Amino acid sequence: MTVSTADLKPPAQIAQDLPRLIERMHRRYLDVVRIELARRGTHDISPVQAMMLGTIGHEEISVRDLIERGYYLGSNASYNLKNLVDCGYVQRQASARDRRSARLKLSAKGRDILAALAKLNVDMADGIIKGESENRDLDIAHATLRRLERRWTDAIRAESHGDDADF
Repeated sequence: MTVSTADLKPPAQIAQDLPRLIERMHRRYLDVVRIELARRGTHDISPVQAMMLGTIGHEEISVRDLIERGYYLGSNASYNLKNLVDCGYVQRQASARDRRSARLKLSAKGRDILAALAKLNVDMADGIIKGESENRDLDIAHATLRRLERRWTDAIRAESHGDDADF
C-alpha cells in the first residue's frame, strides 16, 4: 500500500493518537488470546496470565525479572503468578541462597500454551503480510515502536533521577 504525503497525519497528531492506539491494540490482542484459550478449552488462566507465560519464555527467571520484563505491578503480578503456579503452568522454586527469592520456569503445560500462542501470532502475521512490502512495513512499525518505548523509558528514568532532560 502506497501512502502519499497528502495522506500523512501531522506528527503531533500521531504522537497524541499513538498511546491510545497501543492500548486498544493490547486490549484487542488480549481478546484474541482469550478466544484462543477458549478454543483450546483452557479456562483456568486469563489472557494476561497467558502473556506472562510468554514473558517467562523458555528460560528460568527470577520473579523480579518477570516483573521488570513484563512491566507488571507487584501485587497484580503476585496474584497472577500464584494462579499460574496453582494451575500447573509455572514451576516456582525458592532460591537456595535467598529464601525470599524464587526462580520460575514453565511446566510442560505452560510450554504447550506458549507454543499455541506462538502459532497464533504466526497465523495473525501471515494474515497481514502478503509480500515483501508488508514485511518491510511491519519491520518499520516494530522499529518505530521500540524507539518510542526507549524514549518513554528515558523520560521516566530522567524524571525518577531528577534530571532536567529536554523532553
